[in-house]
Amino acid sequence: MENNKNKHIEILKIDPYLKPFERDIKLRVDRYDSFKAKLLGNNQNLKSFANGDLYYGFHLTKSGWVYREWAPNAEALYLIGDFNFWNPQSHPLKKIDNGNWEIYLDGVKTLKHLSHVKVRVVAKGVSRDRIPLYIKRTVQNPATHDFLGQIWQPDYAFKWKDNDFHIDNKKPLFIYEAHVGMAQEKNGIGTFNEFTNIVLPRIKAAGYNTVQLMAIMQHPYYASFGYQVSNFFAVSSWFGTPDDLKALINTAHLMGISVLLDLVHSHSIKNIAEGINEFDGTDYQFFNTGIKGEHPAWDTKLFNYEKPEVVHFLLSNVKFWIEEYHFDGYRFDGVSSMLYHDHGLGVAFTDYSKYFSMNTNLEAITYLQIANDLIREVKPGAVTIAEDMSGMPGMCLPVSYGGLGFDYRLSMGVPDLWVKLLKETPDENWSMRQLWYELTGRRPQEKNIGYSESHDQALVGDKTLIFQLGGKEIYSHMLKDDDNWIISRAIELHKLIKFITITLGGEGYLNFMGNEFGHPEWIDFPREGNNWSYKYARRQWSLNDNKDLKYEYISNFDKGMLALVKKYNVLSATDLYNIWTDEENQLLAFRKGTLIFLFNFNPSTCFSTYELPTIEEGEYKVVFNSDESMFGGKNRVDEDYVYQAKPLSSDKQNKVGITISVPSRTVIVLSKCENKYKK
Repeated sequence: MENNKNKHIEILKIDPYLKPFERDIKLRVDRYDSFKAKLLGNNQNLKSFANGDLYYGFHLTKSGWVYREWAPNAEALYLIGDFNFWNPQSHPLKKIDNGNWEIYLDGVKTLKHLSHVKVRVVAKGVSRDRIPLYIKRTVQNPATHDFLGQIWQPDYAFKWKDNDFHIDNKKPLFIYEAHVGMAQEKNGIGTFNEFTNIVLPRIKAAGYNTVQLMAIMQHPYYASFGYQVSNFFAVSSWFGTPDDLKALINTAHLMGISVLLDLVHSHSIKNIAEGINEFDGTDYQFFNTGIKGEHPAWDTKLFNYEKPEVVHFLLSNVKFWIEEYHFDGYRFDGVSSMLYHDHGLGVAFTDYSKYFSMNTNLEAITYLQIANDLIREVKPGAVTIAEDMSGMPGMCLPVSYGGLGFDYRLSMGVPDLWVKLLKETPDENWSMRQLWYELTGRRPQEKNIGYSESHDQALVGDKTLIFQLGGKEIYSHMLKDDDNWIISRAIELHKLIKFITITLGGEGYLNFMGNEFGHPEWIDFPREGNNWSYKYARRQWSLNDNKDLKYEYISNFDKGMLALVKKYNVLSATDLYNIWTDEENQLLAFRKGTLIFLFNFNPSTCFSTYELPTIEEGEYKVVFNSDESMFGGKNRVDEDYVYQAKPLSSDKQNKVGITISVPSRTVIVLSKCENKYKK
């Protein structure tokens, strides 16, 4: 066995500020070692341990069917369905060992593909008809509106064609966050097939290399955005069949696009009829009991990560989605809620002591570490992303270093920064020092996904970035021949916000579906409060496709921005250097990789002879600028001119640099010329 005695030392070398909390980190490491040994015993790996779906649930054999459940506190179980005319007594399960129940059904045709099933669970003298825990598909009864389990056993095997696709988790991710149901323009729920045929080509054309799918795990309430999961092994029937999802992922892989699943292991729906809550008649089968098992803000149930059977269920779920559906990794939802007993609610994580205390949920930390271990065993190149707003140290360091093992954390403070600035501070008062500090402040050697807005910022009650900037003018002044100053300002700032975010905000980048062209308004799913309308639960692709509208400018800029950072490997560069911060005039310049970035956030002043330090002598040329006409600009930047670096005036501290014209609210990117550019 690996000697883990000093496993935590590496994290202390990376971040010396953690030294006062060495005891806490060692406790984290020791618990990981002991709990993993408890789970696996001798000579077993995680991949062979996490096979719950291969034992439980429905399995077709050569002579019939085997169905098993884990219900340790139940008194009796009966399989019911259309195969036995819902007879509550004819097919009892037999209790075997370790709280497990089993029934053998003679004959391969006893259950058929698309058969409807439930299991009647008797506990504490009460009978409840439940959906099997490991069911692969559920459907809603159109007459009664209740959900039923459905056997998914087609007489063919899905033919994958993606054997040559392999995700490279060392390369930067350009993530397209998407919700299949609201991905179409129609007033209704989009399908997996529509997403495959209509949206995937748009994602590819836009330049994104990863799609992150929301709401894939079965959830009975459509408006929950998929975050109140009921059936953890079932594909959401709102969008289609399991094979439809496989076809989507297969097609994405053939396009060179990796696919991540939004994994919800932080909590579960409280519903008894549809979900796993009180399956065996107790509130502690899967969840913590009492108040500890209730999320005060989400009204959901909280898993007991200390219970081996629960961890087995969740780890089996992690493995299942990768192996069965070829997902390339996960965005773990609600990680901050998992890390702390108070779920981080109302806590300002202003110093390190907030991360290490009696409030820290060590059991959840151990689960996340082991889940990341398992993912590497199953698919070594897979990517994991933590949705953590607290900034827990070590989140994205290897478990062997004393970290939690994620590849990335979401830079959740960045969109909050933009929302706060747009709501509270006129852009003529924006501080360049603040922008630099907020966008570059990260844990050492831990990678982040930068983004200016996700689905969170667009939910009803809030607004997308472009709607924050343009307001009601969006409805009447988006024609290209309409020179409206509010919309002009909105587009100029929209470009600057996205561009400074992608270049400074992380080692990966995320965009929510439609925001690449400035999708207006908010997201509001059909509900009683809006008379069950789909008006705001869709994407208006026609706005981007209409060449008469300015949305095309925003879309063109997004494509150009991604193409530039890919070409010059900007997100992989580790040599970021602040060249110049002009707080008074609102200019910020920095070098990253082989490029120099110059931002002018000044709302009105164009600097015709601005002295820009370049650090090195030589000749420089503009390789990108936001003022191009195809981006809605005025073509005031000369991309053919060759700038010669020379000593600057005394106020630039005798630095070497160039003199350049910088229009207001514009970003200019320069590269040092190769020999072919020289005179």
